[in-house]
Amino acid sequence: RPKTRAILGLMRLNFLSVSRISPAHRLTAVCALTLHCSARKQCCNNSACASPAWVPTGTPESQRKMDQPPVRIYHHFRALGLLAAAALGGLACAQTPANEPISPIPTTSQEPPRKVELGRKLFNDTRLSGDNTISCASCHQVKKGGGDNLPLSKGIQGRLGKVNAPSVLNSRYNFRQFWDGRAASLEEQVSGPIHDPNEMGTTWAQVLGKLSKDTALTGEFKAVYPAAGLNAANVTDALASYQRALITPNARFDRYLRGDKTALKQDELRGYQLFKSYGCVACHQGVNVGGNMFQTFGVMGDYFGKRGNPTDADLGRYNVTKNPDDKHAFKVPSLRNVVLTAPYFHDGSAKTLEDAVDVMFRYQLGRPAPEQDKKYIIEFLHTLTGELDGKPLDRLAKEP
Repeated sequence: RPKTRAILGLMRLNFLSVSRISPAHRLTAVCALTLHCSARKQCCNNSACASPAWVPTGTPESQRKMDQPPVRIYHHFRALGLLAAAALGGLACAQTPANEPISPIPTTSQEPPRKVELGRKLFNDTRLSGDNTISCASCHQVKKGGGDNLPLSKGIQGRLGKVNAPSVLNSRYNFRQFWDGRAASLEEQVSGPIHDPNEMGTTWAQVLGKLSKDTALTGEFKAVYPAAGLNAANVTDALASYQRALITPNARFDRYLRGDKTALKQDELRGYQLFKSYGCVACHQGVNVGGNMFQTFGVMGDYFGKRGNPTDADLGRYNVTKNPDDKHAFKVPSLRNVVLTAPYFHDGSAKTLEDAVDVMFRYQLGRPAPEQDKKYIIEFLHTLTGELDGKPLDRLAKEP
């Protein structure tokens, strides 16, 4: 039955994969799961759950009764959540405001301003690439949502990358970096694009050789890093500091979480409730609404078989660990500012947010949903667009 399969899929998502979740975020994930299960309790009777909170709008009554998972699955599911919460410290739901599985972004980054400014200059400096044509900002346009709106980014000499460029915004809240999680920190991430032949295609020796000829820049490095000045470690540190400062607080949804109940329209709030009740929140939760676990792409169906033309990049986390269980596993992307970051997924295959939601229902949740429900969810996703340096990001994205 579709919903029974979906429940079992969520159990697989959340309990058999708990080792894929950052220890710092496991409480949030368990809280999301327990809240998702707790919501079911209000609509369960002695034999089935038939509440509109669980059943998509527009579902015929006969289909409602046939498709509901047995209550015993709910009780097992919720018990697993509570046991996991106890095992992980027992304070899962205390970590988020008002017992919500999503937390607001802090309003300030607390990064040292001089490091941030130096990092900003480096982020926009094409001398970090082998042919002086590509900067970090070429693929990560911060005012446009942190990506480049291309399925695959273009590196030096027009070479295409292997995966869609993830947003750099709020990347400090990701538990690992890159789709396959091969970098444990923003510092470790810096070297990847610099050395990748399809991206910046250079070496630290070449980069430092060019930057060292810039008297003003070397002087700035000496002022910010008096002990060593310009070197690879300090270039890395400055770039990481700048990226940590790229946060987008004050989204309308964050204002709602902080107590402003007028921040969301009724349709948007309905979308959030559906986002939780359908189970999207099982993977997309925490401060970044994602970014804190690995998950298999195609839990409830063969996404790659349907799409065709498999690539090595489709193997995801397996390329790092060589563990067969990690095939097609990827870091769950953040949904912050998601309306600005099309196309979607590691392969850039979903051209629109509507396409992406359709794929998620089919291959991750394993169930259909009425078009109106999906529209409500997309309305909610629009509320996740925040501010950059105090300016609404959706307005910045429209600037030339």
